[in-house]
Amino acid sequence: MKNEYDIIVVGGGPAGAIAAKYAAEQGVSVLLLEKDREIGIPVRCGEAVATAKLDEFITPDEKWIANKIYNFSFVAPNGKEVVVPLNQTAFVLERKIFDYELARQAAQAGAEIKTRCYVNGLLIENDVVCGVKYDFQGESFKVRAKVVIAADGVESRVGRWAGLKTHVDFREMESAVQITAANINVDPETLYFYFGNDVAPQGYLWIFPKDNNKANIGIGVGGEIGKKKSANAFLNEFMEAKFPDAAMLSRVSGGIPICHTLEKISSLGIMLVGDAARQVNPLSGGGISSGMIGGSIAGRLAAESVKMGKPEHVLQYDKAWDDRLGHRHRIYHRLKNGIYHFSDDTFDGLTKIFESIPVENRTLAALFKRALWDKPSLLLDVAKVFLT
Repeated sequence: MKNEYDIIVVGGGPAGAIAAKYAAEQGVSVLLLEKDREIGIPVRCGEAVATAKLDEFITPDEKWIANKIYNFSFVAPNGKEVVVPLNQTAFVLERKIFDYELARQAAQAGAEIKTRCYVNGLLIENDVVCGVKYDFQGESFKVRAKVVIAADGVESRVGRWAGLKTHVDFREMESAVQITAANINVDPETLYFYFGNDVAPQGYLWIFPKDNNKANIGIGVGGEIGKKKSANAFLNEFMEAKFPDAAMLSRVSGGIPICHTLEKISSLGIMLVGDAARQVNPLSGGGISSGMIGGSIAGRLAAESVKMGKPEHVLQYDKAWDDRLGHRHRIYHRLKNGIYHFSDDTFDGLTKIFESIPVENRTLAALFKRALWDKPSLLLDVAKVFLT
């Protein structure tokens, strides 16, 4: 271990691993610190992602693909189901293996990786971040860096220590819980989404099939709802009603930020990526691909800053992220606010209308258009997202 690196990445998830890889590929020294004992554990994710969103970063490999998906199922409160063929294949991942592979590629590019390192503070001089403090095997260490990239998840403390405003209104932080269960008899090529006040008020419940009749089954409900009835209680009721013979293999819980990206995600010596920057898609709650995009931009700009000797170069990150994906997330946020507050009658009515559309003409764009027909301003947003 050295006492100084060009770049330190805190957190070894997809956003952090990609940031480390993109920086190391430019020849600068990179250290990635992960608090858990192993990259990719525990899994806190539905694990579904569109294949097209991975192609930029990694070549698909059967070893980390648990299942291939071709359909989207919308289940209304009255139990009616509408199946929509996807216009592209999606994967349900094995995140433990997927994250491990991303970290391996970062190491192959030249990044050093150290696990079981608990970062507990920053080194700051003249209001500029210049390194981190961490504990490892009962000892305390300090390591300097020209840039620190915070990829430490939704509960990120690194950004807050750096003076960035990371607070999220509780109404924009979904309460979420997910189980992986066996004996789940559903179509293995379909992602299922359930809506309704009795199932997942101000949110949705998902079933993402994996191999051998396993599936990730989870729920996210609005922050206001979670204060009255827990996401765990909603999920338990659903499982008892739909899959009473399921075997629970694992359970995780946490918060999902369904808000805009933070107003400021960089400052001199510091950059935030992934959940730490609130780069999650506000509509779906998915953050794998968007975190990797944020990580790639941050890693590239951080390395350029080091090589040019211009600390201020990292400040371009905010605009670069907004140009690439941030502006679309603002649209998704508007769509989320329009859809998540629908009544059960509205959801049921949409299903009835959509059933009349031939399967070959069903698309997610058409579904959203139907859902938002009486909201013309949101329809324009739909056009921007799906038709451009």
